[in-house]
Formats: sequence, C-alpha cells, structure tokens
Amino acid sequence: MATEHAEKVLTPTEYIQHHLSFNTHSVSDGSFWTLNIDSLVMSIVLGLLVMGLVWLVARKATSGVPTKGQAFVELIFSFVDDQVKNIFHGNRHSFIAPTALTVFLWVLAMNAMDFLPVDGVASLASLIGGEHTKWRAVPTSDINTTFALALAVWILMIYFSIKVKGLGGWIHELFCAPFGSAKFFKPKSFLGFIGLIASPLLFVANFAFNIIEYVSKPLSHSLRLFGNMYAGEVIFLLLGMWAATGLVGMFAGAVLGALWSIFHILIVALQAFIFMMLTVVYLAMAHESH
Repeated sequence: MATEHAEKVLTPTEYIQHHLSFNTHSVSDGSFWTLNIDSLVMSIVLGLLVMGLVWLVARKATSGVPTKGQAFVELIFSFVDDQVKNIFHGNRHSFIAPTALTVFLWVLAMNAMDFLPVDGVASLASLIGGEHTKWRAVPTSDINTTFALALAVWILMIYFSIKVKGLGGWIHELFCAPFGSAKFFKPKSFLGFIGLIASPLLFVANFAFNIIEYVSKPLSHSLRLFGNMYAGEVIFLLLGMWAATGLVGMFAGAVLGALWSIFHILIVALQAFIFMMLTVVYLAMAHESH
C-alpha cells in the first residue's frame, strides 16, 4: 500500500496510475488532439533554463583563467565538438555542433528530472493546484516529447538532404539507391540492357527500402529514449511504493532507491548522449550521397 493523501489509501495500481497520468488539455471539444501540460511546461522551462545558463557563462567568458562554470561549459562543448568532428566528415558546418550541444544539454536536463522524488513533486503540485493534483516532471518519459524531438531531427535531415543534393538529387537517391544509379540503366551493354528492363522493379524496391529507412529513423530515435526513461520512472515508483509498507520496507526501499539512483545516473547521461549522437549521424548522412 502507498498513501498519497492522509484520508485515502491507494492500492499499488492506483498509486502508479496516479503518478503516470498527465494533466491534459483538449484543443477543442471532441478533438483527438490533446496537450500534455506537464511535458510542455517542463520542456520549455528546462530548455530556457539550460540555454540561459550556457548563455550567461558564455557572456561572462574570459580569455584568462576560466571560472569553474566556464571550464565546465568549455569541457562539455569540447566533448560534443570532438564527437561531431569524428562523425561529420568534410567541411565544418556551423549548424551541426551547436545543434548537437543543444540537444545533449536539453535532453540531459529533461532526463535528470527523474531524480526528483515523485511524492514530493505530487505534494508540491497539490499545494499549488489543489488536492489530488498530479504532475509528471520527466518530459522524456512522455512519448509525445521524444517523438517531437525525433521528428524535428527528421525534418532537418530531409531539409539538408534537399539543400545539399538538390530536390532532383534527393528524389534520384530515393529511387536509385542503394541498388543502382542512372548510369546502370543505360543500355550500352548486355548488363545495362537487363538493368533497363528491370529498372521499374528496382525503382520500386529502392523507393520502398528508403521509405522504410525514413520511417524507422524517428521511431527508433524516439522510442529508445522514451522506453528507458519510462522504465526508470516506473522503477522509482515501485521503490517508493515499497518504502511505504513499513519500517523494513522503508529501509529496503531507501537502500534500493539509492542504488538505483546511482545506476540511473549512467542511464540519464547515456540516453542523452545516444540521442545526440544519432542526431549528428542522421544529419551527417543527409550531407553524404551514395
């Protein structure tokens, strides 16, 4: 059992459902489009806070002995810049590294909200919004947030593909990669004649494979982050529920919660790093041609 309010004892199922539900707002009556206010507010606030802190440090940066804040930001920037150099070949791009830094810090901040005590967040929300008010503090445990981030990267990927290769080059790549190019279909040889005959089937196969790749990228990009953060949030809820079962449960829950928090630090940072790396890889692939 776990107690959310003094007068009401919640069952384990009710406890978990309460903490995993969102504050939703329907755009219009009868509309399927609803906004998760928790994720929206937390994402915007954390994004402004993280980028604001980086801007303040950069604004006060000096060429002499750096402050601790400046040294920390420079360390993160150098780390991200090195990763971009190793993946993005060719001329340096003024957009890729700042985008990667923004994605890494923003996702890291949203993931780190998982360390806030869920009952403490619920109690604070109840004080502000009234009794039984719930609040999801981890935006990346919402599939809508992770998919929105992945979709933004996907749109940038298509934009750079068209910008670098041209609209015609991008369409040509959709139909002619990876199984062949236009040169292969010129009937200058017997192989070219066979290719010319089979070209409609190869065009269809190429297009089908490329569409599958384009669809799978945002799905895998978003679901990986969502799955890890959602699972971590559920485990914290289970440990918190266990801690409310008595003195022994409180001690065991505290120990296991501390151990899981230490391990979860790795997950929080690793998932932010993976999301950033995939962003750089996808944008680098958009600048390359087969």
